[in-house]
Amino acid sequence: MTLALDLPRPSRGPALPLPYQWEPRGYQRRLWHALEAGKKRAVAVWHRRAGKDDVCLHWTCCAAHERVGTYWHLLPEASQARKAVWEAVNPKTGLRRIDEAFPLPLRAGTRENEMFIRLKCGSTWQLVGSDNYNSLVGSPPIGVVFSEYALADPNAWGYIRPILQENQGWAVFIFTPRGRNHAATLYDGAKGDPTWFAELLSAEQTGVFTEEQLAVERREYMREYGPDDGEARYRQEYLCSFSAGVLGAYYARQIDEAEQDGRICLVPHDPKYRVITAWDIGIGDPTAIWFVQPIGPVLRVIDYIENSGVGVDWYVRELEKRPYTYARHIWPHDGENKEWGTGKTRKEIAEGLGMRNIDVLPRPLSDGVDDGINAARLLLPTAVFDRDKCARGIDCLRSYRRKWDEARRCYADVPYHDWTSHGADSWRALAMGDLVLPGKPAPLKYPDYGFV
Repeated sequence: MTLALDLPRPSRGPALPLPYQWEPRGYQRRLWHALEAGKKRAVAVWHRRAGKDDVCLHWTCCAAHERVGTYWHLLPEASQARKAVWEAVNPKTGLRRIDEAFPLPLRAGTRENEMFIRLKCGSTWQLVGSDNYNSLVGSPPIGVVFSEYALADPNAWGYIRPILQENQGWAVFIFTPRGRNHAATLYDGAKGDPTWFAELLSAEQTGVFTEEQLAVERREYMREYGPDDGEARYRQEYLCSFSAGVLGAYYARQIDEAEQDGRICLVPHDPKYRVITAWDIGIGDPTAIWFVQPIGPVLRVIDYIENSGVGVDWYVRELEKRPYTYARHIWPHDGENKEWGTGKTRKEIAEGLGMRNIDVLPRPLSDGVDDGINAARLLLPTAVFDRDKCARGIDCLRSYRRKWDEARRCYADVPYHDWTSHGADSWRALAMGDLVLPGKPAPLKYPDYGFV
């Protein structure tokens, strides 16, 4: 077993020397030294139980004493953040990990319900979910850790990046792989960028586990999840393999095939043909819209938008900005829901703003989600995606997955609701809207899908 280089013990800087019975492990020191040397961007793809959060919590405490400001530690969901970090206890010491990283003598105050710490030096640190990154108020951050980034909403980095760029702040991304999604793209880009620190460490490199322990883990995974899924999970969690795919994913194989076939490329709008949109309507959640042109047997997917916190008037304006001639707008069944205070349905409000040809799908039966997912899966091999305009939607489809039932140790029959749901649900609406499917002729119900 090859061990990572055991680098010298780092300093925690003049403002905060290394006390509190903690120091980075040997293989963690490359990341620490890179940050200490002034790197503003870092990505660490480390295996499970490599101490990713631990080292970043301690680094943040040091950074907070070097430069007073606001610091965030993001996990994919706020509920997960509380369980995995805020309430996590180090079994070797019996102390909460946040109490080890941010010792009580250094604190001016703690708000348990907000997972918020104010330090005596004037800095603040907060544990938050990347599912509500844009709802945070107060001073903008100057240091951010994206934990479990492979499962996080990639829009969070798009939102925070210009803030850190403006104030010369830093960002660290830590995760184990979940297929070739946005996190894999980030790591691939960082490897070739001298301004970034990028590192992948498998369990065979760090020495955290013996060969015998790893063999036991592999057998346990295969016994618990079956030979195929178990092997994939082991390779993902301990060998940091990006090829294992997103476990429980509905459409990952079809998206991978589209990529391999060259069907994720540049797909310009053809002005001779009408455009169809398919929607997932959110109120508290985002609204997502696909733009497609069915031309013969090919579904040309030319555009995708997603936003939240705005009314239907914003989406109507966005549609009007685009140089498209629309044949039809496919809405989910809740388009017939009435809005509070108006007495009008969402469809009626949109029509009042000038939208035409809105078709609201019927409310699905109890097995409607399964039927829709099957239809969505069948539609994917006919599709050619614009890689730039549809990048966010493609990420949603690739990472959309079934919910894991921890009690029963199997996948549930329902999707997991997270940032991927909106793009996947609008794609399902598209598939349920009488479009071209394999073995099915061009649409007969709507012959005006052709030339404008």
